[in-house]
Amino acid sequence: MNILITGATRGIGKTIAKNISGRIFAVGRNEELLKSYSDYFVCDLADKEQLKKLGEYIEKNNIDVLVNNAGEYIYSPIDEIEYDKLEHIMKVNLEAPFYLMSKAVPYMKKNKWGRIINIGSISGVMGEACASLYSASKSGLIGGTKALALELAEYGITVNTINPGWVDTEMGNSSANEGEWTKEEVLECIPQKRFVSPEEVAGMVKYLISEEAKGVTGQSINICAGLSVGF
Repeated sequence: MNILITGATRGIGKTIAKNISGRIFAVGRNEELLKSYSDYFVCDLADKEQLKKLGEYIEKNNIDVLVNNAGEYIYSPIDEIEYDKLEHIMKVNLEAPFYLMSKAVPYMKKNKWGRIINIGSISGVMGEACASLYSASKSGLIGGTKALALELAEYGITVNTINPGWVDTEMGNSSANEGEWTKEEVLECIPQKRFVSPEEVAGMVKYLISEEAKGVTGQSINICAGLSVGF
């Protein structure tokens, strides 16, 4: 399998790359960190021209599995959001994944097999105060996943979204400290009183890629230590 993973230099993306079998095509902004991979592409997903070149790279390398993992988080009251930040987060979290899917799907259709996995967020399921743009972008992924699952089902292509809760990564820990609460206070709101490990997310990706999961499509799967259930 040829597996392309965005945001592969750290956190969830790096862990996914380490835990699944296949030829990994790693995408990220930091070339030095990407050099640990045999196949990589340097790309800022918010840059239109770089994104187009990544699309060409996908077409050239016959990608079987696309993992749209890269994403950015903004914590801010809506009345303090600047247009540039609004535009940026929508480009990275929503527009780029759809563009990359559009470039990966033709080969998958031809091959009558493919896997698309979007890494969403529990904030796209539940909503998060002062993170409305982030929540909206991740909700968009969930809706698009359902629509594309219907569109592509007859071609043997599955499309699913994984929604992590608070994850024990650099981004997860920094996000916990950006809001009005401490990490300890955040933990008190999580039923299992813990952050999810990136390995748990990687394990779900590994399953969704497998033949055992060929009947799983259009799903929004929460890995959140019980956070989506309630308080």
